[in-house]
Amino acid sequence: MGTHRLSFDFDQEIERNGTACVKFDGRAGYFGTADVTPLWVADMDFAAPPAVTAALAARAAHPVYGYTLYPDSAYEAVIDWMQQRHGWRIEREWIVMCPGVVPTLYAAVQAFVATGEGVIVQPPVYFPFFSAVTDTGRRLIENPLKLEGVHYCFDFDHFEQCAANGAKLLLLCSPHNPVGRVWQRDELAQLLAIARRYNVVVLSDEIHADLVYSGQSHTPLATLAEATDRVITAVAPSKTFNIPGLGLSCLIAPEPELRHAVQQVFGSLHVSASNPFSLVAFEAAYHSGAPWLDALMGYLKTTHDDVVAYCAEHLVGIRPIPAQGTYLLWLDCRELGMTDTQLRTFFVQQAQVGMNPGQVFGQGGSGFMRLNLASPRHVIMAALGRIRDALNRPAKS
Repeated sequence: MGTHRLSFDFDQEIERNGTACVKFDGRAGYFGTADVTPLWVADMDFAAPPAVTAALAARAAHPVYGYTLYPDSAYEAVIDWMQQRHGWRIEREWIVMCPGVVPTLYAAVQAFVATGEGVIVQPPVYFPFFSAVTDTGRRLIENPLKLEGVHYCFDFDHFEQCAANGAKLLLLCSPHNPVGRVWQRDELAQLLAIARRYNVVVLSDEIHADLVYSGQSHTPLATLAEATDRVITAVAPSKTFNIPGLGLSCLIAPEPELRHAVQQVFGSLHVSASNPFSLVAFEAAYHSGAPWLDALMGYLKTTHDDVVAYCAEHLVGIRPIPAQGTYLLWLDCRELGMTDTQLRTFFVQQAQVGMNPGQVFGQGGSGFMRLNLASPRHVIMAALGRIRDALNRPAKS
């Protein structure tokens, strides 16, 4: 790159209607109307890195789309990325290719927890964390995060009680969706020490690891682990490079027993993660996507800061929880004095903005909304303007 910074057009609006995308084409089914700006599903409205698009086009030009192996280059791509981006040296044999992080959550629950045994989740959290437990007949143990000032924190004392209550597995979200925390080394070390004490397996979902704002640093949990710790990590290029529809992810587990247990679950279902397009996108993103990602994070940080400032000035009763990572912003709307049903109605029908209601993220989510910042900035600011107008509109008598 030399001294020249590559530029990418994140202000460009790309027409997504009619592409069978959940975020746009699923609006009417989710909100009851398509007449909302969709700021909900956690994908981005930005074009993927040019290197990814070029790699996909080149592969599509070959007219045979057959069964596909995982080439050495795919493993090398993720190994190099983890070393260069996170200072984490991993070995090829630690890597298991998987059909997505959510399927990996389900597989881990089935691999390490017997029916009726306990799994710890830390709400408010991404809703598949709950369903991975309840759908498979395991016992849900909630260790809610604590909102202290402008950030969420772990409740370590309660976590230890949960671990002592027979929990076999912790599903950790790091960085955290939806509250935007990038957990610090000392926090993760304390959490890991408790898990070690009670022999709890930890699956660390680090799908947002690359989406960290300036001044913050993501610490892979596994880099803090001792020899006896039971830690597995789920990563993917999907959120980082806006290719979630392609599905391919990785599970990273130094301990053979742990990775083999997950492999057996996937094997029992005869589920493969490989297809010609997911593989070439995976490699191209990790090999060539860094300049795009750096530019993206600068753009998102400006959007984040503009939204926080706008809320403070214009949206009385809506308090953003400043994010340290992800492209999601957790909005505290409790001062509006509305029920969750009223909040949803207000944003959809009066402001015409479609966000995820907080209660779907479990305990502690009532009165909150999750805003997806990953759209052209003018789209986000226009949506905020409609929220302002709706708040200022006289109530109907």
